[in-house]
Amino acid sequence: MRALPVIGLVLGLLLFVLLILWQGIGDLFDLLLTSGWELLALPIVWAPCLLAAAYSWRMLFPKQHTPEFWPILKALWIGRAINTLLPVASIGGEIAKARLITLWGTSGVDTSASVLVDKTVQAMAVAVWAFAGTLLLIHLALDDELAIAAMLGITVLAGGLLGFILVQHAGMVGFMASAVGKFVSTGGWEEITNNAREVDTIVREIYSDYRCVIISTLWRTFGLVLQTSEVWLACYLLGFPISIIEALMLKSLTSTISDIAFFIPNAYGVQEGGYVMLGALLGMTPDIALAVSLATRIRELVVDIPGLLVWQHFESKLLLNKKN
Repeated sequence: MRALPVIGLVLGLLLFVLLILWQGIGDLFDLLLTSGWELLALPIVWAPCLLAAAYSWRMLFPKQHTPEFWPILKALWIGRAINTLLPVASIGGEIAKARLITLWGTSGVDTSASVLVDKTVQAMAVAVWAFAGTLLLIHLALDDELAIAAMLGITVLAGGLLGFILVQHAGMVGFMASAVGKFVSTGGWEEITNNAREVDTIVREIYSDYRCVIISTLWRTFGLVLQTSEVWLACYLLGFPISIIEALMLKSLTSTISDIAFFIPNAYGVQEGGYVMLGALLGMTPDIALAVSLATRIRELVVDIPGLLVWQHFESKLLLNKKN
């Protein structure tokens, strides 16, 4: 009987992964067969952005409790896979990576604080990346109305980010824990509230080190810029070469559109629409734009599916050890 929960977890996750494969693997293999297996190089040129993201997150831990780089990279990889492939609104992966780092020896309050600030840094990097893409759109003189709309959107995003940072400084986590505690009679909630207030304290300490937060944001932004090589190479291999400047504009704005649609698993349909709309400004036909979008999803097969399987293996092994 002890093995039943483990078997259920493994089978459930396995079925979900198989469903993901069934939905998209056919299109990916069709693209590889028609356009060439050279497209498998795309995840390789994309991979350095994951390293940059790991460096970025690692800088947001308290100096005396900073984890080693490898656990950070592994947790980030798994968290990204969860956010990409599962319907978790880009939050489930953050929770999973925090849980993993905590299980691997870092205190829960330190990890929770770092993940909260890291999520903010991710949003700041997206804002910078979107701003750069909009400037390139203006430079290329492709669509002034779209550029104005993008600038307005970035302004709204910046305002939301500022508000989010302010509520973190005001003690957001502790406030939420206290509010929930008024309706919870379960014993031990006072300890949870105290831990939440400690998270708030550490969050403020992290933000007080402006240098680390700025460098962390620059690392995240650098990782986003590195993703341009994936789009540039995809266009080249698909027979529609574009310049680096055009690739930067295309990648930054399509990524921003996809990030805004965080509530849609992997922005299915949204990313494709972004490529069709922005690709048209560069002279791409809808077929080419959709092929480029699909080519950038090859990394889901090569990078994200293995990440889910590793997470499944780790969690099932942990559950089995607890049962024994």
